[in-house]
Formats: sequence, structure tokens, C-alpha cells
Amino acid sequence: MTPPIIALLSVCSAVAVLLLVLVVRAIAYKPKETYTPAQSPVIVDADRATETLSQMIKCKTVSDRNKDNEDEAEFVKFKELLPKLFPKVYEKCTVEEIKDRAILIKWEGKSHSSPTVLMSHYDVVSVVEENWEKPAFEGIVESGVLWGRGAIDTKGTLNGILTAAEMLISEGFVPNEDIYFAFGGDEEINGHGAKDIVDLFVERGINPSLVVDEGGGVVRDVFPGVKEPCALIGIAEKGMVNIEYSVSGGGGHASSPTPPTPVGRLSRACVKMEKSFFKFRLTEPARKMIDTLGRHSSFALKIVFANLWLFSPLINLIAKMSGGEFNALMRTTVAFTQMEGSLGINVIPPTAKMASNQRIIPGETVESVRTEIEKRVKKYGVSVKAIEGMNPSNISSTECEGWERISKATKDTWQDSIVSPYLMVACSDARHWSAISDRVYRFSAMALSKEERGTVHGNNERLPKETVAKIAEFYLRLMRMS
Repeated sequence: MTPPIIALLSVCSAVAVLLLVLVVRAIAYKPKETYTPAQSPVIVDADRATETLSQMIKCKTVSDRNKDNEDEAEFVKFKELLPKLFPKVYEKCTVEEIKDRAILIKWEGKSHSSPTVLMSHYDVVSVVEENWEKPAFEGIVESGVLWGRGAIDTKGTLNGILTAAEMLISEGFVPNEDIYFAFGGDEEINGHGAKDIVDLFVERGINPSLVVDEGGGVVRDVFPGVKEPCALIGIAEKGMVNIEYSVSGGGGHASSPTPPTPVGRLSRACVKMEKSFFKFRLTEPARKMIDTLGRHSSFALKIVFANLWLFSPLINLIAKMSGGEFNALMRTTVAFTQMEGSLGINVIPPTAKMASNQRIIPGETVESVRTEIEKRVKKYGVSVKAIEGMNPSNISSTECEGWERISKATKDTWQDSIVSPYLMVACSDARHWSAISDRVYRFSAMALSKEERGTVHGNNERLPKETVAKIAEFYLRLMRMS
């Protein structure tokens, strides 16, 4: 045979071997052995749970960076409401009001060495009332659905925690270990309440074995090729930084412009940032999610997910093209949110500004992101500065008792779901706890449709009564494992 034919045969053989390796790995890429869920039923009074949540929603606990837009009386009203709704909890437990509106409730267990911390926040974001189909703060229940700001984010969680505790205390249940309920009143403005509680734990030498806060939920159609509902538990969360871009000079009358104007220069910087993606990173949470959910996908996709060593560039391309949460799992994202220029429509502004919000992937920091943005927009004469920010959280373990407990409670409650780690792309109060524990998990204990998820911080936030009860069921199961 001639040398070209020998070379061609060698290439074909190599390709055949590669294809065989890919297919064999995909065939072996089967779902891992999973926990068999408990069959013991938990009955929660959905009507009562919905009524207590409705009462909470009627407290207009809107937090705002501008204190003039807050009504402190509504926060006091909320705190005074809890003992009326959950009398047994307040009789049995120790309640402390911490500064910055935080509430810490301790349910003493038989032992005190490995406490559990269950978190939520009772402040909510503001609403534009005319855009709602039902009033946002009246707690209306209609056709089996409860409407109101905070139903999902996160008075629904707080209600589920206390409903479960009230039920267990009524039964005479005593947890094996102490359980703490840590409720914040300023989460929506990145306040200090949760950190105040963490500082108190450090001061008292308390080391939690499990911390659970808001985060992922039980959702469908969020992972390629997977039809089953996915219960996503965040083992870490992205960081955040707000960047201000500014341009000075070149103002004047709009009748005789000299381009580029300050707004024009900012616009070029904006386009540059939106077109140039940050580095693709397969972090530990993303790898674990792919390794868990990818085993349940179609065979063609298993070839991809079982062979990330080869197909990572393809996943990067898919992420860029799809955008949204899948892309956010893989890189630092940039979203432009504000721009300001001249007060007069016929005046070129001497100074123009815009702002963007970055969600920072683990492996990068506030400073590294600020530096990268500065480098990219420097040629447009744009100055940048970080207004506020926080680095990504530490990554929690999935090889510990804390992970087993939350996984089992989740599987027991949503038996047809696939429980998986993931990276939370938003920020939560849980980030403060990751400084003292590697067993911090982010899970909003509710099954939510895409439409329901879209109401968070939006219009028409609401929950079906069955979901309200299911939240309490999850927490009841979790507390029994303490």
C-alpha cells in the first residue's frame, strides 16, 4: 500500500477507536444507585397552612435601600403575628430578636453538638400594584391558589418551617439535636441580619451540622434530555458586583455634536461587554449536576455528558447560544441595568453613566471581574468602579451527613424527582454561613412551574394550596432526621 493510503487507514482506525470509546463510556453512563424514598405519609392541613401564610402576606414588609420607602410598623406587625399563628413554637422555643430585624428561634434538642439551622427571610420586594391581577398584600385565596408578594420569596418557606415545627411540637416530638430557625428581615437589600446571627454563632461557639436556605426548587425542563422533575440543591452560590461606568467631557449643545458623545462611548462599551463573554468554567457544582442529571438524559446527550474531556467546547457553545440559566451556570454574566445622561433632550451631557450587574462564577472574584471589565472598555475612554460586591461562596460538601439528610427529605417528599447538586446563580443570606460551615445548602422546598418561577420579584406571585402544604411536609421530614 502507498503511504497516503496507510495514513488514511491510520486516521480511520483512530477515529473508529475514538467513537468506540465514546459509545462505550455512554453505555456505562447509567444513573447512580439512589435512595429508596420512605413510604410513610405526612399529612399537612393545607387549609390551615395556607391561612397562616395568607396572614403573613398581609404584613407589607417591603425592604428598600431608601428607608423612606419602608414601613417599620409592618415589620413589627409581622413579628407580633408569629406567636398568634404558631403558639406552641413560641411556648416551647427560645426566641431572640437580633439587630437588623433578624429573628433567631432555638428549639432545644436532646443533644447540642450538631445543630441544624433552617433559614428564611420575611422581607419582600416592592410591587407595581396596577400590574397585578389580584392585590399583592391581601393574601387572597381563589380557586385553591394563594396570591401575594412573598408567597414564594420567602414567606412561604418561613411558613412551612413553623407549620412543621408546630405540628411536631403538638405531637410531643423532641429533636435529637438543637434546631435553630434563623429569619432575616433585610435579605432583599443585602442587609446584615443574617450575618448578625452568624456572628452570634461564632461568639457562642455553635457549629451547625446543616444549614438550609432558599435556592433551587423542584423543576422540569431545565436540563437537556431529562424529562423527570429535578430537585436542585445549591451547594454554592455565585458572587455579585455592581459596576459603574462613566465618561466625562465633550458636553455641549446638541446642534453641533462631535462624535462620539459620552453616551455614544458608553454605548460602545456596553456592546463590547455584551458580545465578549467571560471565560467558560466547569465548576465543581456544575460538574456534579451534569454527572447526576446527564445520566438520565437521552443516549445522544450521554455521549456528550460522559465525555466532558472532549465535548466541553461544545457545551460552552451551547451555553453561549442558549443564554439564560444554563449559560449562567458556566460563566460570570453581565447584565446592564441603568444608564443616565443629560437632563435636557437637546443637551449633550458633560458626564454620562451606566451600570451593570455581574454574577461571579466560583474561581473569579470581585476584583478580577472589575479588572477584566476595565481592560475591555479602556479603549473607549470609559472609567469603571465597583459600587458594591461579594465574592462567590465556598462550595459545600456532598459527602457528609448534612447532604444525606436534605437529599433524603427531598426524595421522600418528591418521590419522582432526581435530586442533584447545582450552582445557585442568585445571591442569598446563606453566603454568610459558608464562612463557618461546608454544609450549607440552598433549596426552596417547592415544586414550581416556569410561570410560577417568573413571578418571583415580578407580578402575580402565587402558590397553590397543595404547594404550601408540601413545603411544610418537607421541613417536617427534615426535622425528624435531626
